[in-house]
Amino acid sequence: MTETFDRETAAAAIEAPGTPEEHWAAWDGLARLPAVPPPSGPVVVVAAHPDDEVLGFGGTMAQLTGPIHLVTVTDGEGSHPHLPAGRIAALRAAELERALGALAPRACRTYRLHIPDTDVGAHERQLTRQLATVLRESGAGLCVAPFTGDLHADHEAAGRAAAAAARQTGTPCWHYPIWMWHWAAPGDPRVPWPTARRLPLPSWAQARKQAAIHHFTSQITPFSLGTGTGTGTGTGPGTETNAGPGTVILPPSELAHHTRPFETVFI
Repeated sequence: MTETFDRETAAAAIEAPGTPEEHWAAWDGLARLPAVPPPSGPVVVVAAHPDDEVLGFGGTMAQLTGPIHLVTVTDGEGSHPHLPAGRIAALRAAELERALGALAPRACRTYRLHIPDTDVGAHERQLTRQLATVLRESGAGLCVAPFTGDLHADHEAAGRAAAAAARQTGTPCWHYPIWMWHWAAPGDPRVPWPTARRLPLPSWAQARKQAAIHHFTSQITPFSLGTGTGTGTGTGPGTETNAGPGTVILPPSELAHHTRPFETVFI
C-alpha cells in the first residue's frame, strides 16, 4: 500500500483517462479472488466523503444484519469549488440520507466529523482518536475504511487513521478502493492483490446499491445549485477538488467500476 503521497502524481493519475471497466471485466484475476461473506455484528464504516461508503461498500452494507456505525469524515464541501461550500455540504448530507434510505440497512447510526474537505491528512491524529472512540463505544467487530493506496489524499488519510484506530482497539480492518479502479490496471503491481477479497452481491443488494448511487446527483450529473443539475456537457472524470462548472465527478465510466455483482476489499 502507498506509504507516501505525491499530489502531482496522484492528480495526474486520477485526471488521466482511466482503465475501462471492460478491461477489468475481462481479467480473470477478479473472479479468482477469494470470496468472503458479509461480516456479522456491529461494523464501523468510514467514508472520507458522502458517497464513498456506497460506492465502495454499499452492496455489502445493505446485507448487514448487525448495527452499522457510519462515520463521514468530511462534508464533501470541496467537491465544487465554484459553489458555496456550506450549501454543498448541506446538499451532500441530504443526498447521503436519501442514499442510505435506498440501501435500507437494518440499523445505521451516522456520525459527521466535519473535518475540512481536501485536508484530512492535517487532521489525521484527531481522526484516529475519534475513530478509536467510535470503535470502542460501538463494540464493533470490524472497521471498514477507504484504501490507503487509493491515490486520493483524503481517502488515504482516512484509511490510515482507521487502520491506526483499529490497531489501538484490536479491531480487524478492511479497506475498500474507489479511485484505484480508475488509475490501476489488471494485475497492477502497485496493488496488494494477495490481500484482496471479493464480497458477492445478490441481485437485490445490487439493485439497492444502484438506487442509492442515483441519489448522489451532485456527483453523477453536471451540477448547479440553481436547478439541481447543470447544463454543462463536461463528463470528467473530475476529483472532489477540481470539479468546475459542467464537470461530472463520477461519469458512467467511473460508476461502472462500482456497480459490479461484487465488491472488493483489502484485508
